[in-house]
Amino acid sequence: MLRAIIFDFDGVIVDAEPIHLKAFQQVLNAEGINLSENDYYDRYLALDDKTLFESIFKDSKLILGRSIIADYMKRKSNLYNQIIRNSIRIFPGVVDFVNGVNERFVLAIGSGALRDEIEYILDQIGIKDKFEAIVSAEDVEKCKPDPEVFIKALENINSDYITGQNKINPNECLVVEDSIAGVKAAEAAGMRSLAITNSYPIEKLNEADLVYNSLKDVNIEDIENLFKDQ
Repeated sequence: MLRAIIFDFDGVIVDAEPIHLKAFQQVLNAEGINLSENDYYDRYLALDDKTLFESIFKDSKLILGRSIIADYMKRKSNLYNQIIRNSIRIFPGVVDFVNGVNERFVLAIGSGALRDEIEYILDQIGIKDKFEAIVSAEDVEKCKPDPEVFIKALENINSDYITGQNKINPNECLVVEDSIAGVKAAEAAGMRSLAITNSYPIEKLNEADLVYNSLKDVNIEDIENLFKDQ
């Protein structure tokens, strides 16, 4: 039985990946490092800011201290906020889908984005109060495909919303993702997954239980059928 839906944020709710890429490129270009669009989507998309910078510098054979990494993260975050707050683009069907499932299921966010980025946009589009839990980059140590972010989202749901015999189990959760790593993380967490082709073509998301081109096309009955064998 489906009881909870955990949403990724960037690439699922808000079309922010091109903006993240632009902000990363501006910071890295100043240091003489080129981050191509292909490399970003193929190798780095599912990483949080800290891990992405660490990975790129490692790949570039540069060793930098924590304080320098923190400075790059701050510069990138400032650039991202300047751009996104002037051009928030929500994917089609998101608000209607969230409002449509809110009264039937417990909702949460499990994302590698920063908390202030998530909360600002959710508040701007009027759906922040629909989510019982938000787990962001600051709350986890490992990035997707590690399942930590989804496991913590479920822990927060259970501790803040439901206790005792009503505890929600992983196999009663659906994860909504746009990335290959996110789909793998959902599987590792023992959860079902619905992938949206906002960042990758359908053939790269074939490990998901369901794949749609847009949340506006999702049939809730198809989702619930995934859980009927439980």
